[in-house]
Amino acid sequence: MAQEQDGTLLQRRSSLLSAATAFCNAFASQEDPSHILSSHFSAAHADDIIVEEHGLQQLAPFLGRQFRGKDGVRSYFDLIARCLTYSDMRFSNYFVDPVTNQVSVRGQATFTWTSTRQSWDEVFTYVLDFDEEFKVVKYEIWADSGAAYLASKGQL
Repeated sequence: MAQEQDGTLLQRRSSLLSAATAFCNAFASQEDPSHILSSHFSAAHADDIIVEEHGLQQLAPFLGRQFRGKDGVRSYFDLIARCLTYSDMRFSNYFVDPVTNQVSVRGQATFTWTSTRQSWDEVFTYVLDFDEEFKVVKYEIWADSGAAYLASKGQL
């Protein structure tokens, strides 16, 4: 029985890692946000999806609030696209928890605030919660909100 459970956890771990890697690669290759939404986010739990980029709301319009449901995810992507561009995105240090269906991953990229054209190199973290079909139901981001704020003010 324990071997069967271990095998199931290993299989789930592998599926979660594949799903998280595909999700991150979609961002790294700058796939269209509509495609990311339709391919990587849960359809079964579409109304329950949460995207949250942690930080103080005063620092950037996409920080410190939850975007809910598929429309919320679309709004988040639209808001990010109006504020930021990025290049050289890459991911490493995937940590998979097959018991909670959660993956955390470290990312790096160069971000540019579009209105000021100020850029900065950043290390950030995603924590991804998946449903039973290995689709994202919660997408949390921890990033350098101070650099984003300074870049938005042209003070970086």
